[in-house]
Amino acid sequence: MNKFLKRYIFFITYLLSIVGMFVIVVGCQRHSEMQTEGTSYLHGVWVQDSIPQQDQMLNYTLHEFTFVCDSVYTTMHVHAKTKTMPDSCYNNGEWTEYAKAVYVVRGDSMIVEGIYTKENWKQKVSGCYKHGQYLPRFKIVHHSPDSVVLENKFDLRPIVLRKVSDLICVPKKRWEM
Repeated sequence: MNKFLKRYIFFITYLLSIVGMFVIVVGCQRHSEMQTEGTSYLHGVWVQDSIPQQDQMLNYTLHEFTFVCDSVYTTMHVHAKTKTMPDSCYNNGEWTEYAKAVYVVRGDSMIVEGIYTKENWKQKVSGCYKHGQYLPRFKIVHHSPDSVVLENKFDLRPIVLRKVSDLICVPKKRWEM
């Protein structure tokens, strides 16, 4: 093989590898700028009223979920009889935590990826209670037009929700939400 042909083959191989890497990087964009429709039967505001035998539990959390398109806003009302944090955060054993996320439903699973936030839905980076990533994994045990039962794969306590209002999905750019 002559010198020119070797250089040509090297150049073509190099060029194809660069183009291949570019295609991989562009094709692996994690989230688009626009919301997707999400799961239509979830669109709305859902509330957990109680947990069976909650008065006998040392701690429990009551949830509120707001599903808008592929986004979910979660409010968690925490009740704790045992103090596992400084007095300044314990607040007599009752406090509220917030998280916002995107979700996807696959079969009977709901995969949620988001962050803990302040009450105004802005990212929370420090302070009392949880901060950082919000990554629950739920199994959808049951759903009907007015109720949903979720099971947190890390907790296994059922979260029985009732729908308190409907919301219509109008996809927006993510930074406009």
